[in-house]
Amino acid sequence: MMKYALLTFLLSIAALVTQGQTKSSPEQVVITSEKGKTRVFSLENGELHVNVPPKDIAKYTAAGLVHYSDFGAKGNGKTDDIDAIAATHAFANLHGLLVKADSKATYYIGGRERTALIRTDTDFGTAAFIIDDTEVQNRNASVFTVSSDLKPFKLETVASLKRNQQKIDAVLPASCLITVTNANVKQYIRFGLNQNNGSPQTDIFVVDKNGNVDMNAPIIWDFPQITDITALPIDEKPLTIKGGRFTTIANKAESKYTYYNRNIAVRRSNVLVDGLQHDIKGEEDHGAPYGGFINIGECAYVTVKNTILTGHRTYSTIGAADRPVTMGTYDLSVNRALNVSFVNCTQTNDINDNTYWGILGSNFCKNLLYDQCTLSRFDAHQGVANATIRNSTLGHMGINAIGSGLLLVENSTIRGRSVVNLRPDYGSSWQES
Repeated sequence: MMKYALLTFLLSIAALVTQGQTKSSPEQVVITSEKGKTRVFSLENGELHVNVPPKDIAKYTAAGLVHYSDFGAKGNGKTDDIDAIAATHAFANLHGLLVKADSKATYYIGGRERTALIRTDTDFGTAAFIIDDTEVQNRNASVFTVSSDLKPFKLETVASLKRNQQKIDAVLPASCLITVTNANVKQYIRFGLNQNNGSPQTDIFVVDKNGNVDMNAPIIWDFPQITDITALPIDEKPLTIKGGRFTTIANKAESKYTYYNRNIAVRRSNVLVDGLQHDIKGEEDHGAPYGGFINIGECAYVTVKNTILTGHRTYSTIGAADRPVTMGTYDLSVNRALNVSFVNCTQTNDINDNTYWGILGSNFCKNLLYDQCTLSRFDAHQGVANATIRNSTLGHMGINAIGSGLLLVENSTIRGRSVVNLRPDYGSSWQES
């Protein structure tokens, strides 16, 4: 598949190349191998170009890794290093190399729109990253996206599904994550200050290559009609991201529902995030909310452990009912994902301080786990199928959920107003399996 992707891209840029060997990384960064020096530059249209001479390619591949400094990152805390960071990952993705941040470096990342795609193991180590959100070109552009080389495809053979169905009519190249939607049916209609008309009925589950459903995360809805169904092959090899001390300089935007997603987005299955720390500076008396610094979605089998997070300051706006409402703002977000675990995670600010919003928000998930965590909140807005909280302490916002299956709380301290708040704005519902 890589060979054909490279050929297609080569044909599109052949008129621009006069010498050397040109390749495209999967993220369409132009990578050349002309003699001379390793060089990174961007065109006026934002297209990123990377030249790595043959001798450097041989050196990096022999070592099995690359550093951000190899591609020009200064790491001085002042120079914007995002191009060098994105170029490093693009080259590593093409050659299957480990990426290591330089120890003692402080990488400044300004507000220009550029996302570094992570497709190989990455060791941020003890390096610091400053993410400056005071002037941002695109608030929805992640700083890092953990993604897969495998491509999703539509399932043409499946026209309907039944709740707890054990097998689908499909032969697949590998185990796949299936997402299915019936846009003609709405679920999770919300009442109150943030009222809405609900969301299209959706489900997410795993099947093996023969179409057998993993019944540890069963189909929870009937789908007599399907408006969209997609399969994403699951990477068998785990991808690990270690370390890193990240600081977000908070936005100063108007306090309204214009979420900022300048984050690490995990969009690949079978991922471990270990030992990361995220701090927040510069929050004032107003600002737009955040959609999660670690934002996990459209994937399965993700573990975040030994990680220190920070709750965001709570701001108010005018809600859908035309009355003042506090806005949800998150450092952790999980959407359309299953088998996601948070192990030994804590936060920098007081979990009982209600000037900071609860740290996690989730929607359309299955099999969520807190284990040995000290965090301000567990929350499932639009449903969770099976959740476990064990050996943990939860702060002022406690456990908020609606959903189905088993909600297990054991050996834990819950400091909210109730042990479990079945959210009344979504109907206070919990369904049996």
